[in-house]
Amino acid sequence: MNKKINLNGKQRFLNALNCIATDRPPIWMMRQAGRSLPEYRELKKEADFTDLIQNPELAAEITLQPIRRFNYDAAVIFSDILVVAEALGIPYQLRDTGGVNVDFKLKDEKDIIKLNPENAAEKILYTPAAIRKVKELAEDRFAIIGFSGSPWTLASFMIEGGSSPDNLQSRVLIHEKSSLFQQLLEKITITSIDYLNKQIKAGADAIQIFDSQGGTLCKSDYWEFSGKWIQRIIQNLKPKVPVTVFARGVHHNWSELIKTGANALSIDWNVDLSKISQEIPPSIALQGNLDPALLTASPSIATEKTKNILHSMKNRNGFIFNLGHGVPPNASIETINAVNNTVQSYGK
Repeated sequence: MNKKINLNGKQRFLNALNCIATDRPPIWMMRQAGRSLPEYRELKKEADFTDLIQNPELAAEITLQPIRRFNYDAAVIFSDILVVAEALGIPYQLRDTGGVNVDFKLKDEKDIIKLNPENAAEKILYTPAAIRKVKELAEDRFAIIGFSGSPWTLASFMIEGGSSPDNLQSRVLIHEKSSLFQQLLEKITITSIDYLNKQIKAGADAIQIFDSQGGTLCKSDYWEFSGKWIQRIIQNLKPKVPVTVFARGVHHNWSELIKTGANALSIDWNVDLSKISQEIPPSIALQGNLDPALLTASPSIATEKTKNILHSMKNRNGFIFNLGHGVPPNASIETINAVNNTVQSYGK
């Protein structure tokens, strides 16, 4: 950290991703756009979730809402990882109780063979269109983050029929029909590369890959069924932009996450960030890792925990403050403000 320099949000965020000194740690929050904000809930009265995502004007508006309210250093485009599944022919819906369902499961070889990645990303051009609209308004004041799910995470949703706590069917399938599962990963990877390149071309300054289900794989299976596919995506992004990988629950495979070629690793809240900072090379940025539950607690509690994280990372140039997962729907705006103000005033 270098208090003598003065950066805007975009410069601060990209500096941190590239492990270059910043005036303070940049801040954004996973799921910062959407369900926790009253202005989003007003829009939601007029359209359902998928309608909002598929309308570039509304998606851009929702993306900008937390920037206006909190002045974050980066805006993550309002979308969902399952748009890639939809592009491949598997629509999805949000569950009223949380999580998602896909409209039908992949049950056998015929279902997987039918999936056609050729030009599939052309069906989800509304996300790049939303990025272009945000870019027009950003005036380089803040960074724009595009994203996708990891192939393993998307494959598990498509096989389990939605979000699952253990991905039992998927974990059996990788062993019983390994080559078939690899075909599925191949198709998702091809589509994801095309989709992310379209986001970059539209103006995304950085990319995040969400391996939210990565922790359900055991250590010996992680590289074969997740890590190497993330690596392939990163290697095929054009032009090159910084990439963050969020592999929730993957606490046993730091070396394989590094091997993906990610510029940054986003760390969930179950890990001591100061300890991980000693294990991850200083050439790789770290992002995280406040427990999202603390955004429903009192501002004073969340502020104290935020200060602890900031203090533990004060000597690392490559650090971005974030949560250990997404903003919960019932997060307190007052508490989010307190956390944000603590980070933005750090070192002053």
